[in-house]
This record gives sequence, structure tokens and C-alpha cells, in this order.
Amino acid sequence: MTTRAEAGRSEPTPAVRMRDVSMRFGGVRALDGVHLEVAAGEVHALLGENGAGKSTILKILRGVQAPTAGTIEIGGVPLAAHTAEAARAAGVAMAFQEMSLVPTLTVAQNVFLNREIKAGLGLIDDRAAVAEAGRLFARMGVAVDPTAKVADIPAGHRQLTEIVKATSQPCKVLVLDEPTTALSRNEVERLFDYVRQLRDNGVAVIYVSHRMDEIFRIADRATILRDGRHVITAPMAEFTLESMIAHIIGRRSRGFSDVVREQASVGAPLLEARGVTGAGKPAGIDITLHAGEVVGVAGLLGSGRSSLARVLAGVQPMTAGEIRVKGRPITIARPRDAIDAGIALVPEDRARQGFVAFHSVESNIDLPNLGRISRRGWINRAKSAELADGAIERLRIKTDGRAAPVRSLSGGNAQKVVIAKWLATEPDILILDEPTAGIDIGSKSEIVRLIRNLAKSGKAILVLSSELQELLAACDRILVMSEGRIVRDIARASLDGAQGGDAADAAQHAEQKLNEFMQEARGGFQ
Repeated sequence: MTTRAEAGRSEPTPAVRMRDVSMRFGGVRALDGVHLEVAAGEVHALLGENGAGKSTILKILRGVQAPTAGTIEIGGVPLAAHTAEAARAAGVAMAFQEMSLVPTLTVAQNVFLNREIKAGLGLIDDRAAVAEAGRLFARMGVAVDPTAKVADIPAGHRQLTEIVKATSQPCKVLVLDEPTTALSRNEVERLFDYVRQLRDNGVAVIYVSHRMDEIFRIADRATILRDGRHVITAPMAEFTLESMIAHIIGRRSRGFSDVVREQASVGAPLLEARGVTGAGKPAGIDITLHAGEVVGVAGLLGSGRSSLARVLAGVQPMTAGEIRVKGRPITIARPRDAIDAGIALVPEDRARQGFVAFHSVESNIDLPNLGRISRRGWINRAKSAELADGAIERLRIKTDGRAAPVRSLSGGNAQKVVIAKWLATEPDILILDEPTAGIDIGSKSEIVRLIRNLAKSGKAILVLSSELQELLAACDRILVMSEGRIVRDIARASLDGAQGGDAADAAQHAEQKLNEFMQEARGGFQ
């Protein structure tokens, strides 16, 4: 029997309530009657494969796009208009995955962009902005220089600046889209502490990430989308890793654990680097990559992983050292020298450096291969089509066809286009910098299997990643970097520990050991 007190008691109003939200782009239905409710004072994970509809529903919440159908309420109040200004006025803030910072401005200027702190006579008070930005970073527990230009700071500090910018004014709803992709483990811990502070102060946090370990640590509930439809909303306690992945991809999977890591058949050395040094980093690196081998590079933020990749690929100058390919000394002064020597780099920032978003899949694959498919400045369209169709088939790129723009693809398929265009140059040595960053768990496993198969075909692969599970699944050896130097060379099998226990326990043990080695490496240079 319901008491009068219980009958009069109402459920708290959700911070976000989106009902029956649908979105069409021409004939394509991106969202189909999606529901999303987020309570004040909770961390709510929004999950799904690339292309599941997460970005679309967040754009609608932020007022960037108007839905075809459905309603949006913030704190029980319907949005007055589907504009960014209306969403911001209602208390919605977002830290973007594709960062919105202006590189030529300082950190403090970016934090207060379009709402600058004013002094007397209405002049901008940069000194006050620096002081306030410093206070905001201190509240998060991280050290970022407010006076530094954004172009001059590391990727992790840019990501932290994006988050501070989003939370520098009061908000009811905070969206964090892949907030840890460039952060060190210690910075992730500081961010999580900060998110918990916001949650405890009543802020609703919508947390988007493809890193399942983070979701289980930070989220209270999760909503999963698939193919533009709502699949499930439930407390985290009701999920296991396997059940969550099954809801995300529509079939049972254990993520990286599904990747079969066979014994590598290692051949002759393809790349030998001795004393390789760049401007600052790397510093005296020695590396040997063999045919048929996948070598990983692990290291905390600032260790020099990406600098090493750029020097080997001719993007940054090498100031000292020697590089040999198939035993022959080569000089790499520019990217074309590396390409001609059979070295290809898949860069970390695919959106800015990997592809041209508005160009077709075919034209993106053509770019580094124009010499092969053109004559006297004219592209042979038959050869171009053959090259693109072969790449789409080989890498199983999900696309409407070679004429489809890359921006229409999911993150995993866009990454496959970047890999495909460099594989078309027929390299012997492939360098992949953060190859699965921002990609859903199903596509991550597929890219790791692709890496293993490329090595099996006789290529030497160098994988640089901040995601330890990815390195453990993909690699035969793992190098640990710190301060631009290689401090450990570890056989992957040596991280498995004693026999016994299930695969999940073995993977957890290996990840823990690798992380310990990375922390020890940083300590050795402090």
C-alpha cells in the first residue's frame, strides 16, 4: 500500500532528459527515437561504436544541430532554441575531442576566449586571466603554464586546457569526449579526482570514451547506442566487460583478448637505427626492427615516442646518428626520403595529418601514390580506381564506395583509410603512432589483427601507443622510453608471469608490470 508521504514524493528532475530524439541527414537516419536521461550528480557513460550516434546526440544536446524529432530538457526546462547559445545558457558545457583551442593564443587567453576578464575602461586584463587560469589548473591538481602559447605545449596539456576551458564557468551538464587520449596515467588520476569533485557538487557529467577500464572506474551508469538506436541504460554494477562489449558491437567479444598472438617468425633486420637524435628528443636511440616483427614503444607523456616516429619518417630533422634499411645506410632529410626508402608513418593526429576529410576515400589513398598512378601530371583514373578498390577490399573498409568523403566514415574506418594509403606505397617498415586512439573497442581489435597480419606478411612494424592493452595485444617486443631514451627492451612473453589463471588475469598482470616499468623509467630521470 502506498502511503500519502510516498505518493507526494516525486522523483528528482533529471539534469538531462532527451526523449524520442531522431535525426536524419538526407535519407540516412543517424538517430532513431533515442532516449537519454542523466541525473544531477552522476557520471554517465555514453558508449557505442564509431557511427553509433554518440556524436550526433551530443551535437543536438549542445545546440549545434536541431533534431528531426524529439524533445530536450535541461533541469526540467525545455531548450528555448536549438542553438549553441541556448544550450550554453542552460548550463551545458563540453570539452571537445577534436580540440577547439586557438594555437597562437596563450593557455589563459584560450580558457577565457569570448568572455575575457576586463579591467578599467573595458580593457582586457591578461594578468587577471593568467591568475584565474592558474587557480583553475591548481583546482584540478595539474601544472600547466597559463602564459604559454597553446602551439608550444604538449598534447596532454592542450587536452587539460580544453577541460579547464569547459569548466571555467558554472555548468549543470559537462560533456567529456575522449578526455584522456593524450594524458599520462598520473594526469588521468588527477582528472578523475576532479570529475568526482564536480559530481559531488551536483554536476551531471556525460563521459564518452572507448577505454573500457576508464568507464568501469569513473562511471555510475551507462547508456549504450548501436546503429543510431538506444540499446540499454543501466548501473555499472549490472555490466561485465564482456556484456558491455556485446551490447556495443552486437556480439560477444572479449576486446583485445580476442586477438590471437601467434609466435612471430622473425626474419632479417629491415631497419637499424644507431644513436638517432633529434632536436631535443629522441636522444641517442638504438633500434632494430626485423621482418615479421611488431615492436611497441611505451612511455609516459613527454617520453619522446612521437618525436622518434617523426625523426624516422623525416618529418623532424635528425641531428645525429645513422639509419640503415636492409643493411644500406640512408639519409632521411624529408618525408620523401623515408617513403623512397620504404618507411611509412601513420601519424598520431589522423584528423589533421592523416587524411583530407572532405576528399574522397580514393583521392586520399592517391595522395602519397601520385607518382605511380599519373603520367605527365595527369592521373590515370583506372589505376586510381584500382588502387582504391583494392585497399577497400584488403582492409575491409566500410564505405559507400571509393567516392565517399572520408568525413562520412566512422573513426575506425577513417583510420583504415590512413593505413591503406600508406600501405599502397608498398613500405617494408610501417610506423603507427596511436593507431587506435578514439576508436571503438570492436575496431581496435580489428586494427590490431591487421597489424599482426601485416607483420606476418614480412613487414617490420613499430607501434607507439599510450594504451598498454593495445601494445600487449599487438607486439612481440616492447621498448620503454623516458626523456627521449630507450631504457628497457622487453620480450612480450616475459610479461605474462607465472602460468595459471585465466586470460583476463594474465592480461591484467602484464599491464601492471609494463606500467611499473614505465613509472620506474620516469623516476630514473627525475
